[in-house]
Amino acid sequence: MPSLSHDALTALTALRRQFHAIPEMGFEEVKTSDLICRTLDDMGVPYVRGIGGTGIVATLRKGTSTRSIGLRADIDALPIREATNLPYRSTHEGRMHACGHDGHTTMLLGAIRALLGTDFDGTVQFIFQPAEEHGKGAIAMMQDGLFDRFPMDAVYGLHNMPWLDAGKIALNPGPIMGAEDNFVIRIRGQGGHAAMPHRTRDPMTIAASVVCELQTIVARNVDPLQGAVVSCTEFLTDGAVNVIPTEVTIKGDTRSFLPEVSQLIEERMHRIAKGLCDAHGAELEFTYDRVFPSTVNSPAEAALAATAAASALGAGNVAADTPPMMASEDFGAMLRARPGCYAFIGNRGADGRGGIMLHNAGYDFNDAIIPDGVAYWVSLVEKALPA
Repeated sequence: MPSLSHDALTALTALRRQFHAIPEMGFEEVKTSDLICRTLDDMGVPYVRGIGGTGIVATLRKGTSTRSIGLRADIDALPIREATNLPYRSTHEGRMHACGHDGHTTMLLGAIRALLGTDFDGTVQFIFQPAEEHGKGAIAMMQDGLFDRFPMDAVYGLHNMPWLDAGKIALNPGPIMGAEDNFVIRIRGQGGHAAMPHRTRDPMTIAASVVCELQTIVARNVDPLQGAVVSCTEFLTDGAVNVIPTEVTIKGDTRSFLPEVSQLIEERMHRIAKGLCDAHGAELEFTYDRVFPSTVNSPAEAALAATAAASALGAGNVAADTPPMMASEDFGAMLRARPGCYAFIGNRGADGRGGIMLHNAGYDFNDAIIPDGVAYWVSLVEKALPA
């Protein structure tokens, strides 16, 4: 397996910082896509752009095998005002690569360059996906024929983790990230003067009871071994300091791993809110939207990924049974269509670089891990498509 030369790492670091300076939101990644395509043109690698909006798929074929795998990087940024003061900081006000997608894109491009000089037998599809943060990019590419136009037997993803040491990779053979559902509970009572609450149907007291009772769903309805989170995150009213409101809106977020748990949460949430509204003579409007599916690795592909990671970084640097987390990732939609594996790569250097939390205005991807990501991708191709 070829290693990155000093010059190659220098070039990839410069490329990553170019991406960092031009962060774009989901389905708006025009400059980002242009830079990806120029880089692919320089390497002479064929690609198709405009898939699912601003998505790109590049293709490498070697040998005669009909086997094929997909490697995916996300390319979008976040609506965060950068606070790093780096020389290559965002030039797009209010936009920032605060999740490391600039690094993911660079590592995949580095892998393409390395694979040009690597023997394998089959086809590799390199997926540059927009709008991961929206939770809509993977589905958009799939609806635009991703797996029909670019056949893949399996698909793999990789994300940096600031709390994982550089040089390490973590994954598991099952659920690795949770599903995200969003809910809105709108309670309509009868507002009035704060001095005369007996002449109102106060939605504030009803809503306060709803918030408290929702916590019983996880505590008393969900099997503790299955895992779930219910979080109320917004409490909005049309009242004032001396006005009991007519309407209160509760918004929030739930997480789970299993579809049946998501269904249980929705049903219990609606029953609790409706029961309390009925008891107090208020009206209820309830919506529950499933935004991200859970990300569930398939055992065979996870085992292959662990073997590839051990070959690239050393067996002692691979955690093949890492606990799942409740954060969400729209790569889960791809894993419902194809088997595959999503893994975490360490971003935290010994000097602390890369250790700032994702989605933080002070975050920056650690360029020192670019060789780790490239080595993992190359090793994965060699293991999945042996020459």
